[in-house]
Amino acid sequence: MEQETTKVTVRLPKQDVEFAKAYAKAHGMSVTEVIDRHLRRLRALEGHVPSTELEAITDLIPPDVDPEKVYHDHLHHKHQS
Repeated sequence: MEQETTKVTVRLPKQDVEFAKAYAKAHGMSVTEVIDRHLRRLRALEGHVPSTELEAITDLIPPDVDPEKVYHDHLHHKHQS
């Protein structure tokens, strides 16, 4: 069963329209299909619940640790001469 569609006019910067057309052509799609796929992804993310794997590792870093500082310290130590 085909969904009902409606036409919409969207005003975008010329460079974005050119990019969308080139992207669609390179991937064998229409600009409408590119936009439709993107909107479907956004809709899917709206109600997205993290996976159990992600939830399992989320609390591995204690709240009092600054992960960016730890990472930069690691890089500094790793690349020290």
